[in-house]
Amino acid sequence: MNLGATIRINKFGVGIIMATVVMVIMMYRYGHSSSLTRKSSMVSLKNLLSAAIDSAQRGGKIVYDIRETADLHVKSKGKTKEGANDPVTDGDIKSHLTMFYSLKKIFPEVEIISEELDSSNLESSSVPPAAQYNYEVNSVITDDIIVPVKDVKVWIDPLDATQEYTENLREYVTTMVCVALKGHAVIGVIHKPFINFTAWGWAGKGISPKLHVSGTQGGPKDDIPQIIVSRSHAGDVKDKVKAAFGDKTEVIPAGGAGYKSLAVIEGDVDAYIHVTMIKKWDICAGNAILNAVNGNMTTLDGLPIDYSSREEYTNEGGVLATLYNYKYYLPKLQNLRSKSLH
Repeated sequence: MNLGATIRINKFGVGIIMATVVMVIMMYRYGHSSSLTRKSSMVSLKNLLSAAIDSAQRGGKIVYDIRETADLHVKSKGKTKEGANDPVTDGDIKSHLTMFYSLKKIFPEVEIISEELDSSNLESSSVPPAAQYNYEVNSVITDDIIVPVKDVKVWIDPLDATQEYTENLREYVTTMVCVALKGHAVIGVIHKPFINFTAWGWAGKGISPKLHVSGTQGGPKDDIPQIIVSRSHAGDVKDKVKAAFGDKTEVIPAGGAGYKSLAVIEGDVDAYIHVTMIKKWDICAGNAILNAVNGNMTTLDGLPIDYSSREEYTNEGGVLATLYNYKYYLPKLQNLRSKSLH
């Protein structure tokens, strides 16, 4: 009788113990998972910068290799508003595949916006994740900023200056990654694959040691501004520039927004002006690097460009980018725009 009672008590006790263990395991599992979710909802901007550099360089290697084969499989997306052909090549698509997924695999919660929007039919299993360590970044930037994932948007252009790429005008071609924080361009990477040069900047933190930033802070050379403009999407920019700054203004056509932004930063030109619609993945990286070197990139009305929305991926307000003398250029362009509206 007593033995049976003891056995019943032991079975009951074992059941309680097992139930308790299960509850502890479940609480630990869900609590731990919740903790991981909270942690993974934050992102290191330093790691993201390092990964962006690796991504842009890997995309650039693909762009280079495909151009060397001379078999680009050029297709057309249609016509731009200016009536120019808008081509896409194997270089664009395969660079996008590598850049997009190398970042997505390491930062799965971060929203990534690419020029080549459709990724659903691309095979990504062979793409390794981007490296989160970069010696150059660590040598320049010793601390970090951790931010909520919800505040971050990454804009990538897997091949800027596609038209020039098809014409074998290699100097204009870049691959670019930009990190926007609450809509502001804060980290930019512009890689020139055909000379293997990478420029990067993090606003408020530092820039790549190899990036030559012009030290010339005076006005336009000989009072004649040198303005760089689009080669293939020019619109009537040449006429507008000369109307704003005078007939002697030197207007320099060039391909690629990344190329033109670096031309401003390195002092090859005084300003970069664009008067028609432009996609934000074309300008975000240049905007971020200009922010990092205390330059300016705004609309022609002097408004900051907002990079917070995938849906609003076009900038309709034009572009004014300068390293110095922003206040010299902006009023002249605003005055011209004001006259054109009346």
